[in-house]
Amino acid sequence: MGNKFFRKILPNGMTVLFEKRDLPIVSVALAVRCGALHETEDEKGISHFIEHMLYKGTKKRTSKQIAEEIEKRGGDLNGFTDNLITAYWCKMPSKHLNIALGVLTDMLKNSLFDKKELEKERKVIFEEIKMRKDNPRVYTMDKIHSSLYEKPFGVNIIGTYESMSSITREKMLKRFEEVYTPNNLILAVVGNAEFEVILKFAEDNFEGKKGNVKKAKIILKNEIKTEKRKGIDQANLVFAYHVPVSSKKESYAALVLNTLMADGMSSRLFSEIREKRNLAYSIKGDSEITKDYAYNIIYVGTTKEKAEEVKKIIIKEFEEVSKKLTAEDFNQIKAQIIGNYQISMEDSQSQLINLLVYEIDGNARKFYEFEKNIKKVTLKEVKEIAKIKNYSFFALVPE
Repeated sequence: MGNKFFRKILPNGMTVLFEKRDLPIVSVALAVRCGALHETEDEKGISHFIEHMLYKGTKKRTSKQIAEEIEKRGGDLNGFTDNLITAYWCKMPSKHLNIALGVLTDMLKNSLFDKKELEKERKVIFEEIKMRKDNPRVYTMDKIHSSLYEKPFGVNIIGTYESMSSITREKMLKRFEEVYTPNNLILAVVGNAEFEVILKFAEDNFEGKKGNVKKAKIILKNEIKTEKRKGIDQANLVFAYHVPVSSKKESYAALVLNTLMADGMSSRLFSEIREKRNLAYSIKGDSEITKDYAYNIIYVGTTKEKAEEVKKIIIKEFEEVSKKLTAEDFNQIKAQIIGNYQISMEDSQSQLINLLVYEIDGNARKFYEFEKNIKKVTLKEVKEIAKIKNYSFFALVPE
């Protein structure tokens, strides 16, 4: 590809990633190698809570000024918390790179964790918990995670009412000081900038002690559960299964299988469940594949009466693939995945996330080997993963 990629680990332990582009736009992120997987059950949600608090004001800027400095220059500002990472990012005209770096750094170095703001934000997160529960599709996705893993990892990233109620300012500051250290930080930039300028900024602005984070133990499980709810008309189903993570080869094969089964309108399950049988409007597959854990999921929205039939169709289609997947269909899917990969790089902000995800999993440079690794996947490997022996299933159905 025409874009140039650079990666360097500084003497302070900080990782700097940069992809050079010619368009006058830049996407910038500061991320920490810590998320929900690094939390005990009683502190679930603390990573997400810290993320919220870093937007609530620093020694130099109010929360309004943090947003205005980016948005008044045409930029977007946001963040996210995942199982392995918490990130703060913005996208703006590249001539304002220094503003982007300055605002994000100020947030990470000088946030106040004001006690009044903290209590206000706790209420906001309680509302977020309610919102997730009230949305049947989101709730079903949250529940399938707890059907695949024991606590604490099985608890949702956002936490629970109990854990969120117990997180004090002291607990939050302690976690922040332990984790937000240069050796745990990644500075990533995609766009029209100069690597030397980015390196100098990182070296000049980040120093201090080394921190350490411990991952929670991951205990796999499989669970089949149905929950009834008043006031909904549609049944929301999620079928999920663990995939091997012993080698990268297997994880690429699992991605090929997920795309074949439920990614897009040409996928096998979309064709079988919606086009052929008219049993659903929405069918969507997704993969969560990391070096620590991995699973594929298939979501279907259908009628209560057809929930069991849909489940049987899913299982039958996997059996068919494990026995009869043709080389022609297999090669078409690999071409589709490579096309999706190429398109994912178009937007600098999407590419920023791509690089962060690969860096957390080992090395961002590996992202550029994706196409080669997909081409290496064999038909036999995909058929083998399609032999699903154990699975989790969660259904939220009308009462």
